[in-house]
Amino acid sequence: MTSANLKDLAMDFLRLAASGHIRDAYSKYVSPSFFHHNPFFRGDADSLLLAMEENAAKHPKKVLKIHRVLADGDLVAVHSHVMLNPGDQGVALVHIFRFQDAKIVELWDIGQAVPEIVPNEHGMF
Repeated sequence: MTSANLKDLAMDFLRLAASGHIRDAYSKYVSPSFFHHNPFFRGDADSLLLAMEENAAKHPKKVLKIHRVLADGDLVAVHSHVMLNPGDQGVALVHIFRFQDAKIVELWDIGQAVPEIVPNEHGMF
């Protein structure tokens, strides 16, 4: 599978998940051997799936805007802006996916809140 294909898989996974279709995203893209490194949840697939569903239920108008996608071998990094509710400043996120046989086997996610006032003239995106 090419880097471009893996980038498409990562972006589709995030778009499905952000739009509340978490189980669809998991069934399409997540390997049975999946694990993650989010420090707020157990490292298994089910705990993250449930947390994502809870977040989707609390924030049904969530918006995901993908700004850049990088691939290196079996790794894909997606830099995005997520606004949980209309008018939110949102969060800058980087998701790093490791793929095996076109499925996500490992995930890291790093977030930074977007401040109301950003003195950097280049912004966060």
